[in-house]
Amino acid sequence: MKTTLPFKISTLVFVHNALGHQLLIQRKKAPNLGCWSPIGGKLDMSAGESPYECARRETEEEIGLQLSDQDLHCFGYISEKSYEGTGHWLMFLFECKKELSELPAAINEGHFEFFERAAIDDLAIPESDRSLLWPYYDQHKAGFVGLRANCDPQGQLSITEELKI
Repeated sequence: MKTTLPFKISTLVFVHNALGHQLLIQRKKAPNLGCWSPIGGKLDMSAGESPYECARRETEEEIGLQLSDQDLHCFGYISEKSYEGTGHWLMFLFECKKELSELPAAINEGHFEFFERAAIDDLAIPESDRSLLWPYYDQHKAGFVGLRANCDPQGQLSITEELKI
């Protein structure tokens, strides 16, 4: 019998300070409970929210930074099948062009820290972020990449590049 998993659409926003250190949140709830992640969240699909609108809204809600579409560069998407065995995700990835001058206050979803890019690989981050998200961020944040990942908990993570510019 085939199990149907929910499908969610979200954004991740990569924000940094003037030194180029990445802002991450240590999550207090699933997905990625206890792990460090870029900020972001789910699209309000009932309102017809676009990925850009979602990235702007989530950035303002989580760290108080107001953005325009021009402050964001969409550098890719990742479609994850069976993430943590609980659902499928389509994530739009954004590089924020505005820098943060100070660390945001903690929110109910977690607390924030700035990290040098090299230090992120040694943090508690989701395995798919370690092998998929951050390497593609490093390579494509100025361009665009489309990825499909099979995150089946029973099998090996498999990655397919669907588009690369």
